[in-house]
Amino acid sequence: MRILIVEDDRQLRQSVARGLREDSYAVDQAADGEQALAHTAAHEYDAIILDILLPKFDGIEVCRRLRAGGVTAPILMLTALDAVEQRIAGLDAGADDYLTKPFDFGELQARLRALTRRRGELLAPDLVIGDLVVDTRRHVARRGDREIALTAKEFAFLHYLARNAGRIVSRAELMTHVWDDHRGSYSNIIDVYASRLRRKIDEGESVALFSTHRGAGYLLDVPRSAAAPTRRRG
Repeated sequence: MRILIVEDDRQLRQSVARGLREDSYAVDQAADGEQALAHTAAHEYDAIILDILLPKFDGIEVCRRLRAGGVTAPILMLTALDAVEQRIAGLDAGADDYLTKPFDFGELQARLRALTRRRGELLAPDLVIGDLVVDTRRHVARRGDREIALTAKEFAFLHYLARNAGRIVSRAELMTHVWDDHRGSYSNIIDVYASRLRRKIDEGESVALFSTHRGAGYLLDVPRSAAAPTRRRG
């Protein structure tokens, strides 16, 4: 998932961004309201972490403009401990939740998970495709009785494919939601990770779940030939 964090405190912003990347998120950063609006005009985000006290445009104004512009991504507001009126104003402007400073990073992670669940991005802690199970809480995957060893970025790649199982996912989508280095969609980094994932998921298995569609993207699904036959009602 791709997250935008908008925070003018550079140390806090970079610390949160680093922690989220370690948690397999792709992260963009903005230091003020103007940068936040520029980022959201150029990219689609799965969630936005938005501080209220920002230069140029404060967080409430940014939130108001995002909602007026049709942005539906969940917004988690960061507020001062005693800023009750600001929290109310933020929620009225369209924020989905708020977190008071100083906060524990674990709580930030939990609130992001809750927001994406409410949006319907994660319908269950386990995503199941055939005998492949992607555990979104523990960030591990297993196929049958075999646990699959994955790096953080491999898990992020697999997680995005699993969330979109049955649909071909384009390279551009993967660069947007899995990588945050802004390389073009033709970067061979995707091919490298796709090759690794295909080998880890399908090698030694009788049914291949991971497939490449040249010029279109990648698909994670149970082939029709391997699906159980449907019984006719007699």
